Amino acid sequence: MKDSLVRVENLSHRYSIQWAVKDVSFDIPGKGIYGLLGSNGAGKSTMMNIMSGVLKQTQGNVYINDINMSKDAIEAKKQIGFLPQKPPLYSDTTVEEYLTNCAYLRMIEDQKVRKAVEDVLEKCSIAHFRKRLIRNLSGGYQQRVGIAQAIIHKPAFIILDEPTSGLDPNQIVEIRALIKEIAEDRAVLLSTHILTEVHAICDYILMIEHGKLVFSGKTEEFDNYLTPNTIFARFLEMPSVNDLMKIDGIENVEELGGPDYRLKFSDLAGATERIVEESVKKGWRLDEIHAEKNSLNDIFSALSKN
Repeated sequence: MKDSLVRVENLSHRYSIQWAVKDVSFDIPGKGIYGLLGSNGAGKSTMMNIMSGVLKQTQGNVYINDINMSKDAIEAKKQIGFLPQKPPLYSDTTVEEYLTNCAYLRMIEDQKVRKAVEDVLEKCSIAHFRKRLIRNLSGGYQQRVGIAQAIIHKPAFIILDEPTSGLDPNQIVEIRALIKEIAEDRAVLLSTHILTEVHAICDYILMIEHGKLVFSGKTEEFDNYLTPNTIFARFLEMPSVNDLMKIDGIENVEELGGPDYRLKFSDLAGATERIVEESVKKGWRLDEIHAEKNSLNDIFSALSKN
């Protein structure tokens, strides 16, 4: 009985004597954008190449719509669209010629090829470049053509390896918007080592480090992975550092300039109430107070050490 669009079970892959991926398991239940996060060399590209059927794993299984990739690769690949880190483009063909060839390679019926090409030209906003040679397109539009070939057969699951790599800020914004639109009715797995990219676009995060899965969950859960241990406070009648250090649980006080302070606690539970009580008692006129979130880099660093 199908319960997930994609199921990865105990996946491992070894190059010579080194394991690039080791005993990774996770599910992708349905539509949305899933970020595969990890530092360079963490095993992301190996994972994606296995999931797309480009690489045969050493151990474990990948199921796409309950089809085992190892046992029925052709049927499984019909469900998948794949954009490698370097798009598989033929620079001396026009955009339309290239996408027509891709449609035939994807086994789209002859009578449906023209419509499939027209649909992705419109979807990826490249119809006005249909007669242009791919080599004469900008990097951003070449990436759009790469995405177009990945979705031309309307797969249920799309894999994008570093889709915004090498693009300028405006192109990145445009590609993000396109990916979000594509993910409205299908699942997209997007690989990146850039934390802000994941935060800007992904609904869920899978993080891999040293070939092992170290986090799987919603983006909000990733944000809250570490309990913050600092509080920002602003006092209109500024207390001394010594007075603040006397509050139970405070480990350090950082003066941020003027009335602003960062207070580090050994245990955040009840810390805000203790600061408020002390401010009322001493007349410090507390104007603002909130627990500070950990930075994405802090979370990434902590997970990388697991």
